[in-house]
Amino acid sequence: MILIIVVFYFFMIRPQVKKQKDQKKYVEELKKGDRVVTNAGIHGRIIDMNELTFLVEIENGKMRVDKAAISLDASKALNTPPAVAKV
Repeated sequence: MILIIVVFYFFMIRPQVKKQKDQKKYVEELKKGDRVVTNAGIHGRIIDMNELTFLVEIENGKMRVDKAAISLDASKALNTPPAVAKV
């Protein structure tokens, strides 16, 4: 029984906690001018921020977005330059 709990912890709980910490750290490090993608798929650039929200400039204007709505994976992919293929 204890073995099942240990396996469950290492394969289910621990990775989720690590991902939550990474998400929180990423959002705290964002600054004005960074490009982001929300969980809803909206792309934009941060133009202002406060404790709980970002003001994001999108193609047709501006919108206020909760910090929790920023997608870590999609935003990192957006800001990472594409790898150059070696020939």
